Amino acid sequence: MNSPAPPAETPKAAPAPGGGVRDRVASVDAYRGLIMLLAMAKVLEFSRLHEELPKNRLWGFLAYHQTHVPWRGCSLNDLIQPSFSFLVGVAVSLSIARRTTDNQYPWQRTLQALRRALILVLLGVFLRSLGANQTRWIFTDTLSQLGLGYGFLYLLALRSARAQWAALAAILVGYWLLFALYPLPGAEFDWAGAGTSPEQMLPGFAAHWSLNTNAAWAFDTWFLNLFPPRHAFTNSSGGYATLSFLPTLGTMILGLIAGDVLLRDREPLDKVNWLAAVGLAGIAAGWLSDISGLCPIVKRIWTPSWVLFSGGWSFLFLAGFYLVMDVWKRRSWAFGLTVIGTNSLAAYLIAQLFVDFIATALPRHLGRRWFSFAGGAYQQMFLGAAVVLVEWLLLFWLYRRKIFLRI
Repeated sequence: MNSPAPPAETPKAAPAPGGGVRDRVASVDAYRGLIMLLAMAKVLEFSRLHEELPKNRLWGFLAYHQTHVPWRGCSLNDLIQPSFSFLVGVAVSLSIARRTTDNQYPWQRTLQALRRALILVLLGVFLRSLGANQTRWIFTDTLSQLGLGYGFLYLLALRSARAQWAALAAILVGYWLLFALYPLPGAEFDWAGAGTSPEQMLPGFAAHWSLNTNAAWAFDTWFLNLFPPRHAFTNSSGGYATLSFLPTLGTMILGLIAGDVLLRDREPLDKVNWLAAVGLAGIAAGWLSDISGLCPIVKRIWTPSWVLFSGGWSFLFLAGFYLVMDVWKRRSWAFGLTVIGTNSLAAYLIAQLFVDFIATALPRHLGRRWFSFAGGAYQQMFLGAAVVLVEWLLLFWLYRRKIFLRI
């Protein structure tokens, strides 16, 4: 689940208000490209550099934002996956608007959406099973999480905005109640079997959202053992849970609503203001839920406060990109991001399947002196930068030849 996933579908065009077809929304491609670049840039390994140079504040800052927080809180790296989930919703909204002009029956579009959902789930299982002795039937991978909610997202996209807001509220309240009503560990709780300890429990009422003692963990100790595991499932070391697909669907619904706003026949600056206002409101609501103890911000189990907080940041990012690229028409600076964003599924698979090969091949063919000239502490960073460059060049080659990987 640590690895982000690309949006399941990228629209080629969407109908403009009042009829006709308009070009791709440049801001969506650039925003997607930025998020994918942040994911690809993990090979820079700022954490290793910070370990070797612990007094350097810059490397400490970059290392923090390139890693996930242990449990409660947020770093820039934690915002990668919710941004992708949010952009899935945006893409579905724009795509459905385009597809309504196609000569397709509604049942055909629905069947395609369900097929896409199944492929995402199975692709996530496949990627998490690489190198294993047998298939790892776990569904906490980013692709699987997106796939589990994608069919519901598509059906909601056919409904009104009011129905989408109502579905979002039902998901957030229902998921909160699921955790809040689940009993806390008793005196005979098997802490070692759950892979946690009393010291890791959150304080007060927030304890209901602690590592591997919550309702979603309990569900997985039953559900995942229905599949043929090599060993019985007792806990996830990172605390990730299958049921997180429900609040992840909430994040995608926020993207669905944002995409609808982009399609509206209203002044562009009004769209920017609306996106920014909702973004600030979401951040404030999530933060207040956390500090009050009502619902902590925990990305790993995708708490309702996390949906609001991370969704708020996604709205702000989209508002900023839309203002610069689609209102002010300043697009040339983001070409490198657009190359990645228009082919994010290919970028994701390259980063998942070939990054180790690229990282090994570069020193072998160029010599390690190319990556160690600035000193041993910086060797991995320069090697990582070269890996990202090779990945981008591969994507640029695909971009120039108009080869875009789709599901």
